[in-house]
Amino acid sequence: MLHIDNRHRTVPVKVGGVTVGGGAPIVVQSMTMTDTADAAATARQCVELWEAGSEMVRVTVNLPEAAAAVPEIKRRMLDAGCTAPLIGDFHYNGHLLLTRFPDCARALDKYRINPGNVGTGKRRDEQFSTICQVARDHGKPVRIGVNGGSLNQELVMAKMQENTDRGLGRESDDIINECMVLSALQSTELALESGLTGDQIIISCKVSRPRHLIDVYRALAKQTRQPLHLGLTEAGMGTKGLVWSAAAIGILLNEGIGDTIRVSLTPRPGGDRREEVYAACEILQALGLRSFAPSVTACPGCGRTTSTTFQELAEAVQGYIREQMPAWKQRYDGVENLTLAVMGCVVNGPGESKAANIGISLPGTGEAPNCPVFIDGEHVTTLRGTYDELAAAFEKLVDEYVETHYARKERVLGF
Repeated sequence: MLHIDNRHRTVPVKVGGVTVGGGAPIVVQSMTMTDTADAAATARQCVELWEAGSEMVRVTVNLPEAAAAVPEIKRRMLDAGCTAPLIGDFHYNGHLLLTRFPDCARALDKYRINPGNVGTGKRRDEQFSTICQVARDHGKPVRIGVNGGSLNQELVMAKMQENTDRGLGRESDDIINECMVLSALQSTELALESGLTGDQIIISCKVSRPRHLIDVYRALAKQTRQPLHLGLTEAGMGTKGLVWSAAAIGILLNEGIGDTIRVSLTPRPGGDRREEVYAACEILQALGLRSFAPSVTACPGCGRTTSTTFQELAEAVQGYIREQMPAWKQRYDGVENLTLAVMGCVVNGPGESKAANIGISLPGTGEAPNCPVFIDGEHVTTLRGTYDELAAAFEKLVDEYVETHYARKERVLGF
C-alpha cells in the first residue's frame, strides 16, 4: 500500500469545501458533457457524477448563455444535496464572461484557465491577469491548465529556434514537454503578480501519451509546490482509455506525485459519463490510497465456466452496489471497505469467497448445482435456484451484512 507520507508535498488549496494538496486525500473530479446553457440537464449530470464518487465537477463556460446558467446550476445542485464544488472551464473568452457575468464568477468554486487559449502576445498576459484578478476579488482558486494540444505556440517556436540556433540536437517531443512545464510555471508567476496567493493555485500539464505525461509531471514536481492535477488530456475510448490512464496516473501516484485526478474517457454515443468517475475511483482504490465503494472480485472465466450465470451475477452485484452507494455512504460508516466475491467454479471459488466479507462460489461445468456462500470466511448457507432467485438471495445477504456490520451515521452523530 502506498502511504500518504511518501507523497510530493504541496501547499493546500481550498476548493469550496474540498482541500486539494497539503497531504489531503487525492481528489476525484470529472466534467459534464451537457450543454451548460441547459441548467436542468447540467445540474442533473453534476449530481449523478457526484453520487458516483466525483468530488469536484467541472462545466464548460464558453458562451454568455452558459455563464448566465451557472448560478441556477449551482442552486439546483445544492437543492439536491450535492456538495461537490462547481468548476468553470474557460477558453478564449473567460476574461469577458467572468467580468460581464459576476453572478457566474461568484457561483463557481474554481476557475480553470488554459494559458494557451487566453490570447496572443501582450493581450494574452492582460487577459490571463484579468481572470486572476476576478478570482482574487471573489476569493476563488484557479487551475492553470496547460494542454499539449493548445500550448502557447510562440513559446514553442522560440524554443525550437533556440534548439536549431545552438545546435542542441534535442527531440521535438522533449522541447514540447519542456514548454509545457515552462508555461505552467511562468503562468503561475503571472497569477501571483496579478494578486493571487500560493494557496489559490493548482497546476496541470496534460498531454495524451502516458510516457510524456510521466516525464512532464516528474519535472513539474521538482519545480513547484503547487498542487498537481493529473490526467491524460484525451485518454480515448474503452479499454485503450482505461489502460493508458491507469498506466500514467498509477505510476505518478506511486511516486507520490498528484493531488487530484480525472480519467478523461471518450464515452460511446449515449454512453454513461459516470464511467470516468468509476475508473478514477478504482485507480485510487487499487493503489490503496482511497476507498470509495465495495470491491467485487470475480473470476475471468475459462472452460470450466461455460455457464454465463457467474458473469451475469457479478455484473448485477456491481450494478447493485453502485445503485446503493449514494444512500449507503450517507447512512453507514466504512461500507466502502466491504469486499465481495462472485466466483465461477470450485478451483478458486471457495478460497476467494472465504477471503471476502461475502462470497459465493457458483458451480462450474459438470459440478453439482450448489452455490455455497461464505461470510467472513465461514460457510453460512448454500443457495440453489434460477439466476433471478440467486441474485435476489445474494443481494439480500449483502443488505443484511451492511445493516449489521457498519455503524449507522445517525447513531454516531447522536441523532
